[in-house]
Amino acid sequence: MSEAKAEILRRVRASLADSPEAPEVTRAYRTESEKSAHDVRAMLIDRLLDYKANVYEETMDSVAERIEKLLGKSARYVIPKGLNLDWLPEDSAARRHLVDSGNGQRAGSLTDRELDAVDAVVTSSTVSCAETGTIFLNASDEEGRRAITLVPDHHICIVPAESIVELIPESVRRVNPERPITMISGPSATSDIELQRVEGVHGPRTLDVIILDGQ
Repeated sequence: MSEAKAEILRRVRASLADSPEAPEVTRAYRTESEKSAHDVRAMLIDRLLDYKANVYEETMDSVAERIEKLLGKSARYVIPKGLNLDWLPEDSAARRHLVDSGNGQRAGSLTDRELDAVDAVVTSSTVSCAETGTIFLNASDEEGRRAITLVPDHHICIVPAESIVELIPESVRRVNPERPITMISGPSATSDIELQRVEGVHGPRTLDVIILDGQ
């Protein structure tokens, strides 16, 4: 053990020598929404647009056509293995999808280099928090592993209407903490350098969110 590590542990033991008790945390914040589903949905859309995401409202009859327009006539895109294929447009000579086999517990079939070469990724989502405009991915078969949503430059994310909640506590109750959790609030962006906004540094530069009714 290094001297630095030993010193750190010594100080920790010294600070705990009198067995202090942690103070009880006051949890006075709201844990259940009192808003209507319509108001919660409107709040999520407002937040997502403010974060510079694009938002579309579709049904099972129109979602494939919307995704086709977002992808364009020529695109190679990746999907997780469990995605509902009824959401997707038919492949063509110029536009086709690749399936990645990975999830939160299994490595994927596509390499990082292959993911970097695709034009987009299409996934579902676990829950979306309207209060913060945050979409939660939980590495399910419908969402895939984190890499497929972080490497491609364009993310088309399906948000089932019934998965929208208002508050963070409501969102946290719907995710599995034993699986990887990715939280998305708009396209990837940073202002670390001279407060100049740069998009696409840590993830997709373009985020298209499709709120899907009646899936």
